[in-house]
Amino acid sequence: MNLETVAVNTAPPAQVTSRLWGIGLFLLLVLFAIAVPLLWQVDIAKQDYTAILSGPAEAHPLGTDHLGRDMLARLAAAVRLSLGLALVSVMTAAVPGVLLGVVAAWKGGAVDKLLGLLSEMFLALPGLLLVLLIVAIFPGSFLALYGAVSLVLWIEYFRMTRALSRTVLASPAVSASRLLGFGPLYIIRRHLWPELSPVLMTIAAFGAASAIMAIAALGFISVGVRPPTAELGLMITELLPYYAEAPIVIALPILVILLIILSLMLIAGGRKR
Repeated sequence: MNLETVAVNTAPPAQVTSRLWGIGLFLLLVLFAIAVPLLWQVDIAKQDYTAILSGPAEAHPLGTDHLGRDMLARLAAAVRLSLGLALVSVMTAAVPGVLLGVVAAWKGGAVDKLLGLLSEMFLALPGLLLVLLIVAIFPGSFLALYGAVSLVLWIEYFRMTRALSRTVLASPAVSASRLLGFGPLYIIRRHLWPELSPVLMTIAAFGAASAIMAIAALGFISVGVRPPTAELGLMITELLPYYAEAPIVIALPILVILLIILSLMLIAGGRKR
């Protein structure tokens, strides 16, 4: 039985319950994003000027936006975009962050100081400002968007991995493994990863939430993806002038962002070491 299993089994019932609720809600959102285009095959960019800002109806179950575009199809596409970019950003940030953290703790000395200085250079700039700068240079680029978010997220993986790895590598268990002739791969698999994985999963959940909020914020100020791409922040910006005429329509992308962030926070909050 690994440490993560023990952590789940010994966690207070409220934490386990919140995590299960978070996982369930997240899976429902993923199912919504995947199932809608299969069951409701509507072009997200198709405009219908006879049904502008209409409420829920048979032709448009969640109504339409200011250009008569179907909100159900656009929300599903926006969820796919947000979750996809968040997943890629988290993975892109986690791999170098964890590897560099382990290297810094393992080597120590000048290598540790150099990598620590590199992370502090990124911390010197506010995260959202760095993302804004990169996205402004490459407007409308998906590559620049997820790359900018990854540059902000990797620091947390690095710092946490370096701190935990230092403690684990200095433990008697690791010293014994080295005396017995076990190599680095065994030490990482047997000693480091069981300690790191629960914490890294928590950071990943928070990181995904941060990435989704950053993507939505960039779309809201019109420096992220470009129309007619369906993105939650951009949808809010487009519908904001019409909040008095169609409050329910503008509430839909806001509600979706709330549900995504809530599910990730519940998942992260339920993971304890």
